[in-house]
Amino acid sequence: MLLDRRDDHHPGLRTRARAWTWDEVVTESAARAALATALHRERACEAPLHIGVLLDNVPDFVFWLGAAALAGATVVGLNPTRGASDLAADIRHADCAMIVTDTVGSERLASLDHGLAADMILSVDDSGYHRRIEAHRERPRAAAGVDASTLMLLLFTSGTTGSSKAVRCTQGRLARIAYAATDKFGHHRGDVDYCCMPLFHGNALMALWAPALANGATVCLTPTFSASGFLPDVRFFGATFFTYVGKALAYLMATPEAPDDGDNTLHRGFGTEASPEDQKEFRRRFGAELYEGYGSSEGGAVALPDSAAPPGALGRPAHPDVVVVDPATTTPCPPAVLDGSGRVCNADEAIGEIVDRRGVRDFEGYYRNDAADAERTRNGWYWTGDLGYVDGDGFLYFAGRRGDWIRVDGENISALSIERVLRRHPDVIAAAVYGVPDPRSGDQVMAAIEVADPHAFDPDAFTAFLAAQDDLGAKGFPRLLRVSADLPVTGSNKILKRDLQAQRWHTAEAVYHWAGRGTPRYRLMDAADRQALDDEFASHGRQPHARLG
Repeated sequence: MLLDRRDDHHPGLRTRARAWTWDEVVTESAARAALATALHRERACEAPLHIGVLLDNVPDFVFWLGAAALAGATVVGLNPTRGASDLAADIRHADCAMIVTDTVGSERLASLDHGLAADMILSVDDSGYHRRIEAHRERPRAAAGVDASTLMLLLFTSGTTGSSKAVRCTQGRLARIAYAATDKFGHHRGDVDYCCMPLFHGNALMALWAPALANGATVCLTPTFSASGFLPDVRFFGATFFTYVGKALAYLMATPEAPDDGDNTLHRGFGTEASPEDQKEFRRRFGAELYEGYGSSEGGAVALPDSAAPPGALGRPAHPDVVVVDPATTTPCPPAVLDGSGRVCNADEAIGEIVDRRGVRDFEGYYRNDAADAERTRNGWYWTGDLGYVDGDGFLYFAGRRGDWIRVDGENISALSIERVLRRHPDVIAAAVYGVPDPRSGDQVMAAIEVADPHAFDPDAFTAFLAAQDDLGAKGFPRLLRVSADLPVTGSNKILKRDLQAQRWHTAEAVYHWAGRGTPRYRLMDAADRQALDDEFASHGRQPHARLG
């Protein structure tokens, strides 16, 4: 696919500063492929060439994706929001032989125990880096042996235990995804694709970059998502397509509306977990269509869009072997009975795990994690790890994450890893972390801590403590904090998370809330605050039900 873009002078990549034709993108990729291969050879490494990329959405990220394709190497997308110990663990687990980053990333990596020598960390904003690139200019070509089975990507996700899992994605699978997306969403060469989601995530790679490559469309980069910068960027680039996750769309819809919002070039967008109200408002404000989907880095899509689907539904099961089953018995769950507000009246019977009884063929496994592979492919089926239900008309709905996954901004966050941080505080006796619904999209992190004297609890000091913990990622910072003198426990002294989830912020105990963005600051909720949070759900077409996990 990349070599098909040789001698293609259609715009392939743009930033606000400059543009590259597809031919130039291929040329830049080839030079980096040659450099990486030479460095790997100099080290006499017998292990496969895994290239960690710790960058915002900058041109070099795209060039290194192309470099990996040509060299038969593997790009390991490194998430900069990960805590220090988790980031180091990701690098080691993925067997990164080199890392491409920038000055900020280099300074951060210098303090981590990742096992790489300093000369195997390349900084894209260093002049020496560009001299090395120039010294490795060569005719673009694929390395010997590169084919559909060559591992192209390792995409990190978090599991129920908090340990890192890296999803394998070969060149063949990524190409199949690109062409399937083309057929489903009408990608074409004239598209101008605005990439505002991070390139270390499957959303941007599978739903935007790969289809653009397949069709020779134009990829336009912004370093990070900005709600206020979204529409100016769309207008600057003349963007026709973009991808999103639910929380990003919520931030966008929270910006002040202007009379000329509809004056833009967008035709469509694709994403996941946006509230029905935000989807509706986006269409109204910006005059573009949204395709709400469901899928994962691990496997293929389990739902097909259907224009007749009720608000909140994913669509229809992709084929007859996509079913919702009781995990204990593996038998299909009965249809859900919904009340007038869309609430499931028979939740205990109707909600189960979404499985694909033929989907194992699309799952290429986790890197160096046989136990996780076995869990995902029990009985020869592909188990999504997600809860769902099917209504009486055959529409499929998402009902949360199994176990301790907390879905924040389209990413899975481990409750266990956050609990470990909370328990370090000298005043914390016990801690539980769990997901509760977000008013607009997905989940938000709620924590409950047990302390000797809740009345003496200092929220500002506690916030400062959490902010100082290197292994607490930005998205793991609790939005809601319950402070208790006696958390509910089982007979074996395990905290009853299900009870805490069901109560959410409706408890006589103190609950602190951090709203908005920027520097965290907790505010003690009163009765009016709790009601206002409930009301926010109704305004966005969602229900503040407790998560089921």
